[in-house]
Amino acid sequence: MIRNMFHVIVVAALSCAAAGAARAADRIALVVSTLNNPYFVSLADGAKAKAKELGYNLTVLDSQNDTAKELSNVEDALNQNVKALLLNPVDSDAAKAAVREAEAQKVPVLTLDRSAKGIAVTSHIASDNVAGGKLAGELIVKQLNGKGNVVELQGQPGTDAARDRSEGFRQALAAAPGIKIVASQPANFDRTQGLNVMENILQAHPKVDAVFAADDEMALGAIKAIQASGLKVVVVGFDGTPDAIAAVKNGTMYATIAQQPSLIGSLGVEEADKVIKGQPATASIPVALKVIDKSSLGGP
Repeated sequence: MIRNMFHVIVVAALSCAAAGAARAADRIALVVSTLNNPYFVSLADGAKAKAKELGYNLTVLDSQNDTAKELSNVEDALNQNVKALLLNPVDSDAAKAAVREAEAQKVPVLTLDRSAKGIAVTSHIASDNVAGGKLAGELIVKQLNGKGNVVELQGQPGTDAARDRSEGFRQALAAAPGIKIVASQPANFDRTQGLNVMENILQAHPKVDAVFAADDEMALGAIKAIQASGLKVVVVGFDGTPDAIAAVKNGTMYATIAQQPSLIGSLGVEEADKVIKGQPATASIPVALKVIDKSSLGGP
């Protein structure tokens, strides 16, 4: 009897070990638009932490802001027999090709931060970029008392984040006819381009009262150009990155609309886990936004 009980215990232990090994072998892929931006690094870090917690092997592939590279990354991920694909698209329209590749292999696709246009996915986890752009615009309207010249630095053309943030920003400014957008140009979510574009704009428009940049990297680049010009300009960014929060603290940036990229990555893995287990997916998962300015940081 004792030997039989021992046999049962051993079999049970081996079964648990086998189940754990099988689970550990489950692989999820995250194909991210770029890791040359702290926002997306944070998103990837959140996904990694949650994957480790849940026992998944997460592969992170950097598309380097190149749609062809993105498609190649997706194909590489699918060749690794992933159970789910987390996709942060380079371009929302071009992402259809990547989603179709996954569909053909019956791999669920969950989009993070940016959506895939014109094609259905299993779940989309993101903040409301229109609402965020509107928040930024309202801050600028309030700071300028409804009058002044404003510059808009747009994000990467083709991304829904760039379009939606611009849409919300312009909705807010529509309520303030005394505010004029003197320039609106893309700087592709890049700090160096933000600097260069802002330098060129200031040469053409030396009287600028405020800048809305569709991400913090562009805002931080614009601040360098503004500092060199000697102007005092209200700058509002978007994302809530550590460098931007530091700029808010030291007064060079007025505010940033903070997303929670680490949470977006974490929620993406959580939702993938549900789908892999055969549970119903949540089609859209919103992630809250918040305004970070000196008052929210406890400053004067």
